[in-house]
Amino acid sequence: MKKQLDLTLYLVLDPLLCEGINGMVNTTKIAIANGVTAIQLRSEQTFSGKDWYYAALALKETLKGTPVPLFINDHVDIALAVDADGVHIGQSDLPADVTRQLIGNKKWLGFSISNHQQLNAVPWQKVDYLGIGPIYPTATKKDAAKALGTKQLTELLKLKQCPAVAIGGIDESNITDVIHTGIEGVAVVSAICGKKDIQQATLSLINKIKQAK
Repeated sequence: MKKQLDLTLYLVLDPLLCEGINGMVNTTKIAIANGVTAIQLRSEQTFSGKDWYYAALALKETLKGTPVPLFINDHVDIALAVDADGVHIGQSDLPADVTRQLIGNKKWLGFSISNHQQLNAVPWQKVDYLGIGPIYPTATKKDAAKALGTKQLTELLKLKQCPAVAIGGIDESNITDVIHTGIEGVAVVSAICGKKDIQQATLSLINKIKQAK
């Protein structure tokens, strides 16, 4: 049975910012206790297959018994190896239809887009949600496209056929503007990962989301 897909506050874990697997596990525990609704394991750095596997396994164990799903970025093999709840792929990863074939229909599939052209090419019947961004300039993804801004985000949202989460440079200072576009949720990395007070950082974002809605 699939875990619920609540995109309200989607945390993308960064092994560097969290200082390794233990840091990611600790960050996850505190974040989900204070309102984070989805977790994704992503590594922009050199992370060996074994590291990916053990990190995913530890996170899967951490989320056991909670409604919070675990997504693995790009690596379908790791997602299948640990029986994660879903996979998130980008434009340069395996095609969505192939990914869906590999993971079956019992897992969630997220798909990243950053412009109208990519949105028009989305295979809607294969994808459960979109990741749209970057909304603002971001330092946590080296190959990120040009920042969209909330005006362009609003235009893209008019054309989507599934829920979406905004990502890229979103933090406490601008999350209200993003929520006001009507999007289902926001994804953050450095707004939580690496913060001295994970609880306070998470609660602050959740409160802003509640106020904006």
